[in-house]
Amino acid sequence: MNRKYLIFVVTTLDDLKNERKELPRLIMELGHIPVMPEFAGTGEEADRRLLVRKTLEECDYCLCLLAHKYLADGEKTSPAEAEYVWAAQKGIPFISLILDGKARWKASKREADPETGRKLEAFREKLKKGPFAEWTGTADLRQKAQSLLIREMNLNPRPGWIYAAQTVDPSVANELSRLSGENEELKRRIKVENSGIMTRLQDQMKQALKVLALNKATLSFHYSGGENWENPRKFRYLRIWKLLVPELSPGKTTAEISRFLGNVLNPDLEKTVRKDYPTPSNTIKKIMADFALLRLAKCSAAGDEEVWEITGYGRELYAAYRMHLLERAFKRKP
Repeated sequence: MNRKYLIFVVTTLDDLKNERKELPRLIMELGHIPVMPEFAGTGEEADRRLLVRKTLEECDYCLCLLAHKYLADGEKTSPAEAEYVWAAQKGIPFISLILDGKARWKASKREADPETGRKLEAFREKLKKGPFAEWTGTADLRQKAQSLLIREMNLNPRPGWIYAAQTVDPSVANELSRLSGENEELKRRIKVENSGIMTRLQDQMKQALKVLALNKATLSFHYSGGENWENPRKFRYLRIWKLLVPELSPGKTTAEISRFLGNVLNPDLEKTVRKDYPTPSNTIKKIMADFALLRLAKCSAAGDEEVWEITGYGRELYAAYRMHLLERAFKRKP
């Protein structure tokens, strides 16, 4: 697409009348649009500067032409430096064309006041921190300006603007319309499928809870100082699973699960279960393997031991179960 740039031309007006005519001509030859601050009119100075600033902030580049004058006749502040500051605040590239100090130049076009001359020199040094070139005459000015502009446009492309007719080709618009229709259809299908998925997930959860409620495991206990397994008891998988869910979040080894269940489920509180495997390790492994089969837990290795953790599905099932228990309160009669 043919992108055009707005290029704001910054100069002092009285000392560069002939040279500054070359810049808008060159900009148009490159296919872009020059913006000249003198077109802001001659009304109130504050209004004029505000209009100039607003116009500059909408441009893509600034092109500054500087010789040996800092202030135009009758001015107290430098418009060029003010425009430099505004451009810097808005991140607009500021390209400078500075008259070579060795170039011949009329004394009448130089700053006579020493203090103003020092300000000019300080401004010139600021400009040299960005893209700049020194010129000696009109022909050299055109060449340097063209090279700087093309280089900056390649290295630092800006938004610019394009003809509205170029922005969207009719075929592209048709394709966007087709894709939009497909997108709406996909959204509808996903909504229907998600509804079906949620229904299947709820059915799976109900089935898993039913399996946990119907199946039991027999645990025996080994006490401190004892020689054999004692007090075999049957416990529903649902009870064991409810006890283990909070414990499995950080992960526990088979030995740690055996110790936890041995202490919590010990039927004889007068006796203390032993520290190592108070419940049979083979029974614990069988229970955990069944939980893994139901996708409620998963196993990973840590050295020579298995580490069991609750799965995301296990957390969701536990949350659904807890919510079911909490909702019972609504059904109870006061």
